[in-house]
Formats: sequence, C-alpha cells, structure tokens
Amino acid sequence: MINSPLQLLVLSNGHGEDMIAVRIIQALQQLSSPPDIFALPIVGEGRAYQKIDIPLIGKVRTMPSGGFIYMDSRELMRDVGGGLVQLTLNQIQSIRRWVSSQTKLGNQKAVLAVGDIVPLLFAAMSGADYAFVGTAKSEYYVRDAMGLLPRKSRSAWWENFSGSIYHPWERWLMSRGRCRAVFPRDSLTTEILKKWSIPAVDVGNPMMDGLQTSLTAQQFYRPDAELEEVIRPFVVTLLPGSRAPEAYNNWEIIMIAVSALMASLRRPDSLFGAAGTMIFLGAIAPGLDCSILSQSLHIQGWRRCDQSPLPISDPDSLTFQQKNSYFILTQQAYNDCLYLGDVAIAMAGTATEQFIGLGKPAIAIPGNGPQYNPGFAEAQSRLLGISLTLVNQPSQVLPAIQSLLKNPDILHAIAENGIQRMGRAGAAQRIAECLQVRVMGNG
Repeated sequence: MINSPLQLLVLSNGHGEDMIAVRIIQALQQLSSPPDIFALPIVGEGRAYQKIDIPLIGKVRTMPSGGFIYMDSRELMRDVGGGLVQLTLNQIQSIRRWVSSQTKLGNQKAVLAVGDIVPLLFAAMSGADYAFVGTAKSEYYVRDAMGLLPRKSRSAWWENFSGSIYHPWERWLMSRGRCRAVFPRDSLTTEILKKWSIPAVDVGNPMMDGLQTSLTAQQFYRPDAELEEVIRPFVVTLLPGSRAPEAYNNWEIIMIAVSALMASLRRPDSLFGAAGTMIFLGAIAPGLDCSILSQSLHIQGWRRCDQSPLPISDPDSLTFQQKNSYFILTQQAYNDCLYLGDVAIAMAGTATEQFIGLGKPAIAIPGNGPQYNPGFAEAQSRLLGISLTLVNQPSQVLPAIQSLLKNPDILHAIAENGIQRMGRAGAAQRIAECLQVRVMGNG
C-alpha cells in the first residue's frame, strides 16, 4: 500500500485570516512531500481559497456583520438572525465528518486553525492533531518590554486577569496533547505562552509576508541621491480600510487631513522638503468604487493628469494633480503604496499594521465603525506602540506629522519598534517547515 500524504484541513475566520492561511498553504505546497489540503472558512465565502483551487468541505455564508461581531452585540444579534447558530453547528459537523472519513480511509490527518479561539476550539473538537496560528491576540495589547501598560477601565483587568492576553481556556486548548504547535504573532507573546506547557514557536508574523514590491532601491537612489533627497517629494500613503460603506466615510475624513497638508505646503516654513511638493498614494481595496473616491478629489481641486510621478506597478492607476503635488489612486499596487510612503494616514486594520511593520509611522483617526471605531483604534495603538499616533480629528494630522519630522530620534525608534512588534517576513515558510516536522512527522 502506498502511503498517502497527510490530509490537512485549514480553518480560518475572516478575510485577513484567509489570506494568512493561503500564504501558509502556498509554502506547504512547495515542500518536497506536500500535504493534500482542504479548507473551511468559518466567516465569509472563502474566495481566497477558491482562487488557489483549495476545496472547501462545508457550508459557507457571509453574515450581516462581515465577521465584526466582537465589536458590537447588535452585530452579533443580526448574525444570529441571519442563521449564525445553524451555520456554526453545520460547520462543526462538517469538520468531524471530514476527520471521520479520513480515519476510515486510514489517512494521517491534521487541522490547522488560523485566527482566534473559534477556529482553535473547532480544531480541538475535531478529534485530530492540530496546530494554531494566533493572529488576533498579542501581549502588546496589555504590556510592552517594560511591563504592564497603565490602564483604567475594568475591561483592561479582564484582558489580562490570568497573567496573559490568552485566557486560561484558550491556553488549555493550546496545551492539549493533540496540539502539536502554536505560532503566536510576536516574540513577546511566545515568551509569555511558554510559561505554560504550550508548544509555542517564534517564527515571525505571516502578515508581513507577500509584501514584496517590484520597485527596486535603484529607482529611488541614483548617483545624485543626496540632492534628490533634499528636493524629493514627501509621500503620504492613505489607508481608508476595505469594507464599504465604512471605507467611503473614512475617505471623507482622510480628505480633510489631505486638505490641511496641502495648505501647509504654501507656508514658507513648510517642513515638507525644499521642493514643496507632496505625493498622496491611495491604497484602495479592489472591492471599492474609485469613481466615488475621485469625486472627493475633484471637490478639493484635484484634476486628472496622464503622467504618474512614481513608477507604480498598476497600469490602471488614476493620477491627479494640484499645483506641483500629485495624488494616485491604485487598486493593484498595494505593496508599492506601503513601500513608497514616508508616513500613512490610516483608518484600517491589517494595512496599518503592515505599514508599521515596515518600520514606518502612521497617524490614525478613529471613525464610526463598525471596524475602525475609537475602541478598535485605541487597542491598535497599544498593539503598535510609538509607531501609531492616534488623533481625534483630521485637523490634528498635520501637527502630528510635523512633530515626527522634527524628531529624527523618534523616527529611528519607530523603525525598530515596527519590526519588533510585527516581526520579519518569511513566517509562512517557517510555519510550513515546522508543521512538516511536528505534524507530518518528517523533516
């Protein structure tokens, strides 16, 4: 009898988690003896899996909240009304059925859970060996390298009541004999989890994978680099989030900050380079309508132009000009937007963290949600530390950026902090190699 490869079921709960899972799957597929891979997205329809032809084993459905139920009890009730309980029971049955059928076939099987306690719990209930990629929690939410963060609210005590951001029941699920590996999102969280009998491995954060850009350093740094640095434009990356209609509302708020930055260029004491020019890069999710965003630009006096001031890898990007400043909207060159920006004005979850993980500062303005609301922004500022400056109003973005530019020491500390908190690239590959040893039993 020929030994069949490991049968691996991947569980994830959310669009960002699906994307991380797909990166790990692609790394697993590069191994010398790759597993056969199946998936079950717990939230949403799992389009990221479908794109790479991974078969889905159960029912999938997009819920009214889009997966943001933990922010708001009303969203949870809408999801319950939309069939959440029935869907959850179906999903648990699908997982157990899949494990049972693999057992009957005599196959080695395992489950990889990506996200928070929900896929972790489903994996533990499956009856198979499992591993967990913890994307949702980090010790940085409650502490930094110096110790616990000062917090006043009662909920702050609850977050860390047992000595870790991961509660005792989550740690119990991670310390079961069938849990072969846990991949926390940063070194600090790994270190804390190791105090219990949890097989935590520090491999970095797969959120920082797949951010390569086609732009080379040579395109920025030519022989007259020093002169160019003096006159080069100041580049601001704009991250409005990816969900409509929230992203459109966020865009209107961001455009108020853009208007203030443009006004500052006309002042003789402007900090934005001798050339007095600025480039704004709008990193727009593919699901959003650029014509809606363009309307705000026209109202503020931006006009379409043919020539792009930067080598953006998107032939369909839209370029606008006002005086000697430019504005580029792109739905394809996301990585370029992250790499080229000097600073970001951010109202997004994952995108903000990735920008900061590249060692750059971001200014965040809380919106009205459901995702990027004051509670989410405040928690994100704890996660990201000095790299994220939180302001209440778009009018405060300009002074926040000016303050950063006047303080090179802070910028240096921000560069180190971002890499420390978000980890280095290459985690998906390291997770795949670790799974090969701990779950597949071969190295």
